[in-house]
Amino acid sequence: MAEIFHGLSRRDFLKFCAGTAAALGLSEIFTADKIAQALQAAAGKPPVIWLEGQDCAGCTISLISIENPSPASLILDKISIRYHETIMAASGRIAEEAREEAIRQGGYLLVVEGSIPGADDRFCMVGGRPFREIVKETADRAAAIVAVGACAAFGGIPKGTPTKGLPVSKILPGKTVINLSTCPVHMDHLMGTIVYFLVTHKAPPLDKLGRPLMYFGTSVHDNCRRRAHFDEEEFLTDWNDPKQKEWCLLEKGCKGPETYSDCPIRRWNNGISFCIDAGAPCQGCSEPEFYVEQSPLYAMGPVTDRILAKKAAGLIPRKDNA
Repeated sequence: MAEIFHGLSRRDFLKFCAGTAAALGLSEIFTADKIAQALQAAAGKPPVIWLEGQDCAGCTISLISIENPSPASLILDKISIRYHETIMAASGRIAEEAREEAIRQGGYLLVVEGSIPGADDRFCMVGGRPFREIVKETADRAAAIVAVGACAAFGGIPKGTPTKGLPVSKILPGKTVINLSTCPVHMDHLMGTIVYFLVTHKAPPLDKLGRPLMYFGTSVHDNCRRRAHFDEEEFLTDWNDPKQKEWCLLEKGCKGPETYSDCPIRRWNNGISFCIDAGAPCQGCSEPEFYVEQSPLYAMGPVTDRILAKKAAGLIPRKDNA
């Protein structure tokens, strides 16, 4: 079998799978052979239905901006997106019929972006129907359900608006919803979760909030390169003071000690940087409290007071004692 994957030799295909495992943080869980077998077995292109509710399409932008692996090689070649309001060519009745046909066939991955109105269904209607009904209907025959972004995972910014945005898990009681809760979703988190599902046919190990432990098992603070300044209580107060350039951003509203995500390790924009390295405090976007209970985002507030109280009580030990 010289060519198995759009002109790729088996050797090149395995190299692609090894690169995929490393890029997605799966190298300790799966070998390239296992991923290759799963992707080959998925030659029928596992269908994906991607719904958008109360969202800004930021997670969709993150999806089509992925570089490694490219969306062309992993998403378009090996996964069939049957319905996606933003990127699909069809619209209106034809688009809705495509979703209905995918539901009839069953066994698809359901990805939900955006929250569901909790105050009044009329805040989010699609094709004349409440978005809430569409999510429930589509979830019934899904093989797995993934909530992407802070809004779908925990309500996000819409939770603090008059719509009272709800997370996907709230309207699907009894179903396993995998929450990939950063704002926007990190594409490594999504692709890694999909590959995990293709290989094992089940959800990856999750924390108590439904987030994959392989991506949300440590806090931002645990791996922050400014951590030593936190331990020494060197908190940045003046952006214009060169001496404070690398100091801890706690007094500028950083939520890193209470935020669980691998941002400092995985980083964003193809591994180039992330909020803190760009000089901005962590806003806690992967946590259920984002953003109402996390406000103010760029100044000291109740979260800062809580973090300082924990530090004083010894609940946030120095890194050399952690």
